[in-house]
Amino acid sequence: MEQKKGILLESGTNELEIVEFSIGRNKFGINVIKVKEIINPGQVIPVPHSHKHIEGIMELRGEVLPVVNVAASLGIEPSENPQQDKFIVTEFNQQKIVFHVHNVSQIHRISWDQIEKPSEMYQGPDSQVIGVIKLQGEMVLLLDFEKMVTEINPDSGISIQKVQKLGKRERSNKRLVIAEDSPLLRKLLHDTLNEAGFSNLEFFENGQDAYKYLVSLIESGCNITQEVQLMITDIEMPQMDGHHLTKKIKDHPQLSGIPVIIFSSLITEDLRHKGLMVGADAQVSKPEIAELVILIDQYA
Repeated sequence: MEQKKGILLESGTNELEIVEFSIGRNKFGINVIKVKEIINPGQVIPVPHSHKHIEGIMELRGEVLPVVNVAASLGIEPSENPQQDKFIVTEFNQQKIVFHVHNVSQIHRISWDQIEKPSEMYQGPDSQVIGVIKLQGEMVLLLDFEKMVTEINPDSGISIQKVQKLGKRERSNKRLVIAEDSPLLRKLLHDTLNEAGFSNLEFFENGQDAYKYLVSLIESGCNITQEVQLMITDIEMPQMDGHHLTKKIKDHPQLSGIPVIIFSSLITEDLRHKGLMVGADAQVSKPEIAELVILIDQYA
């Protein structure tokens, strides 16, 4: 068994560590924060009529976990050297999932500003790539594991039904600024927050663009707390992550009064302290959209 060996990163530094792994000839990456451990493949029990990307289930220290075949999900051929295959045991979105990959090579420490957003020229609507990293003359593709899981189990994602259970709500003119890199999640957040009564929404693909927007409002002479009532941010985003964005807002003399809610798949009891260290007013784990709405009511 290979336990992950990451360097503990301070919050708000705009850095992350990625585990580099391969599928076929392609190199991919996953945020170390999502990884619980890396193990050799164990016995997997197939489950009849399960999703085609689910290999089956396995038992790991008393827990029954689903095993996702990443090659199948990406449309890549099975492993040519199965003896090198690895299982990456992960935890995010309040669930544990095992991802079957072809090989795991190393851990890299990088900055979010080294991660380029995929071009629309080669990123179709079904793409699971959220970033491109140039490392030592090669390209490593950062995968959207949340989207991979939501495609397998749509109920694990954000849904309007969760907001509708809150009952009829009044329309609000409060202006919310939202930083979220996933096009799928931006659409889901737009629809669900509209259902909750919030229609004055400004979306940005990363923390850097969101921060520039807030600063531009100040430079134009706006009263920022009257102009923006709340900031909602993901954590994992190219260019500037949510922790760094939160720290910059809270360190800015004119922006610090804006409440910041971190809405991310990485909110766990073990990682909640990172958001507290950078001054987040509240933190909610995806996909708990109803809880997010309640917190918007509280802070906005």
